[in-house]
Amino acid sequence: MTTLRDARPDECSLIQAIELAAASRYAAIGMTTVAAGDPIPLGILAARVASRGLIVAVMTDDEPIGFTVFRPLDGAAYIEEVDVLPAHAGRRLGAALLEEAGRRAAALGLAALTLSTFRHVPWNGPYYLRLGFVEMAEGELTPGLRAVRADNIARGLDETQRMFMRRPL
Repeated sequence: MTTLRDARPDECSLIQAIELAAASRYAAIGMTTVAAGDPIPLGILAARVASRGLIVAVMTDDEPIGFTVFRPLDGAAYIEEVDVLPAHAGRRLGAALLEEAGRRAAALGLAALTLSTFRHVPWNGPYYLRLGFVEMAEGELTPGLRAVRADNIARGLDETQRMFMRRPL
């Protein structure tokens, strides 16, 4: 049985390992630069733990097997990352993590979930479309989302292959 809970400060390194394991899937589709990318820095993960913006999925042994990281951004909860260990993929854990992030965001008075993702990677854009997210038009991007785009470009991501998405709460 899987449950969701707040991440603990001592789990940040494990969360990085989950992110790296999940990113390894990109190598199989030729996106080796993405697969070899750095995980979210420990300082950011610690800040999200402190703000309750880091949720983990755990099995009965209470060890994280997936997570989502989010933060308030321009009236919405911006999903910074959702990852599940490849051995546990396909069990709707990512969807459950997003639902919990949505509940928390609504409790904070935020209006939507937003994210940035690869348009054509099956477990990215098409997956989020199935979960009720819609692509945002360029004119809908908030200043914060434009800053996310600039950060993505600075990290070497090809923004022509990406899109911003939104799901109202």
